[in-house]
Amino acid sequence: MAKSQIGCLVPLKSTLDVDTSLPKLPLTEGANSVGRETLSVTDKRISRNHLTLSVSRDGASANLSGTNPVVVKSGGRREKLSRGQSVLIKNGDVIELIPGHHFYKYLPIELRSCENGNSEEAIRDFRVHEDKLPLTFRLLRVKGLPPWANTSSVSIGDVIQGDIQVAILSNYMVDMDWLLSACPTLSKVPNVLVIHGEGEGTVEQMKRSKPANWILHKPPLPISYGTHHSKAMLLVYPKGVRIIVHTANLIYVDWNNKTQGLWMQDFPWKDEKIANRGCGFESDLVDYLSALKWPELTANIPSLGNLKINPWFFKKFDYSDAQVRLIGSVPGYHTGANLKKWGHMKLRTVLQECTFDKEFKSSPLVYQFSSLGSLDEKWMTELATSMSSGVSEDKKPLGLGVPQIIWPTVEDVRCSLEGYAAGNAVPSPLKNVEKEFLKKYWARWKATHTGRCRAMPHIKTFARYSGQKLAWFLLTSSNLSKAAWGALQKNNSQLMIRSYELGVLFLPSQATRHHHGFSCTSHKVSSEDNNHLGSSSSSYSPTKTELVTLAWQETSNSTSSPSEVIQLPVPYELPPRPYSKEDVPWSWDRKYSKKDVYGQVWPRSVQLYASQD
Repeated sequence: MAKSQIGCLVPLKSTLDVDTSLPKLPLTEGANSVGRETLSVTDKRISRNHLTLSVSRDGASANLSGTNPVVVKSGGRREKLSRGQSVLIKNGDVIELIPGHHFYKYLPIELRSCENGNSEEAIRDFRVHEDKLPLTFRLLRVKGLPPWANTSSVSIGDVIQGDIQVAILSNYMVDMDWLLSACPTLSKVPNVLVIHGEGEGTVEQMKRSKPANWILHKPPLPISYGTHHSKAMLLVYPKGVRIIVHTANLIYVDWNNKTQGLWMQDFPWKDEKIANRGCGFESDLVDYLSALKWPELTANIPSLGNLKINPWFFKKFDYSDAQVRLIGSVPGYHTGANLKKWGHMKLRTVLQECTFDKEFKSSPLVYQFSSLGSLDEKWMTELATSMSSGVSEDKKPLGLGVPQIIWPTVEDVRCSLEGYAAGNAVPSPLKNVEKEFLKKYWARWKATHTGRCRAMPHIKTFARYSGQKLAWFLLTSSNLSKAAWGALQKNNSQLMIRSYELGVLFLPSQATRHHHGFSCTSHKVSSEDNNHLGSSSSSYSPTKTELVTLAWQETSNSTSSPSEVIQLPVPYELPPRPYSKEDVPWSWDRKYSKKDVYGQVWPRSVQLYASQD
């Protein structure tokens, strides 16, 4: 029985344009021989069986069997293979069968792109080398999805692991019983601080369930209706610190049934020579932690002795290699220099320092979140002004972007993995949702390419985009509300914020940052250190980076200069589809009598905690 084709090698000119004078080489599942005869070339430097490409629907790898080296270019990295060596190949990678000659691009059939960015099962081929993880984020694993939909996804045990000395867990909702069962590693950590936003009744339950050495802390909330909503983890190891920013409450349903996102990067201890050197990431982190006002604790760190764990302790780590910017919110009436430190004014300030490609001039914005505050058109313009900041290459402002709001419909919730119960985590009342001016913003939650149409979003993301390219992308705990982002007051001289929030901002850079892939839990030597110093370093030149969605497809005229492409697993399709006349935005205080996938109606009680009565 003939094997089906699941990919191909596309011949390229030295300019990396497609060479239409040569045929494509089809690739079938299993081992594919690539050499003089299969390619119909006469160059005797290429062996008859020069390269073996092993291809499956889960990925591809190349093994060099010929005598002459091969170069594989993946993004901004060039890796030279010698005889017997292997390397993973992903969509769009370019293979030089002889260094500098005979260029071929690998394309799996699964990633053939649709113009509207709805490539079916695109997440199947989203694989990120460990060294590159801080450049992107990952989706949380969802129970009940097909395996391809959970490609490169993570669970709580994947990130909380290793020889942790201190764990600071920041969140809104915390189910102690579930947390300890889902992540038994935590019960062995000698120092654990849980910073939470729970009410008094739940706190009493937390106190009864927590290990004796755990400390609970609820930060001060000086302005009414505020919450501690940030979702982050700071894990201190003998080798360094792991910073995790994510979107899930510490409860079962958030880590199993919903669309969520997580970013993570490890940082080493500072060398004595740079003990007093800081950076923007460090300043933003320490300023944010200082606002939490947690009780100082003392921890015994191997080879370092007893150390006081307070916000300034986190100055002991080297964040110079940070791949994101932190965008935080803390409650208060912020004026003077503090006006630009928090909320949407912090985002505005960071974006104002950035230069973006001209294609992002007047390009649209997308707001995606899981709770809608009480909004008005004046504030929507205020927020869009911040999110439209930045200049193009001609130093002119990008211009105001028109936003769309991705929000689940009643039918989305009814037919979701959880049925109507999912609507409990989309907690917006009808009075906020039904405002007439919002109708022009509504867009559908469509996540076919990540397999998450029925996994209701608890992830929060904000972005500016053009096609499948992203000017910037923010993964955050912030919903669309004044409480989270802040509202300008007193002739724009004061920003009032009610809640604590934290997010990470992904930005393209004009020069590739030399990320060295440091890990607190791995003993492997990073390949990144050899990337710029090895045999191919002489031909390496700094390149700018581009942020793209999973549905992005490279074309011969994609860019005018070499660039490292960084894929972000944006879970929904871009551009979003506007609501039809039949679509009704979800609001959680309405009655719905049409039964859901479990035969239930709404409202009904929903159990969120393992020990809930």
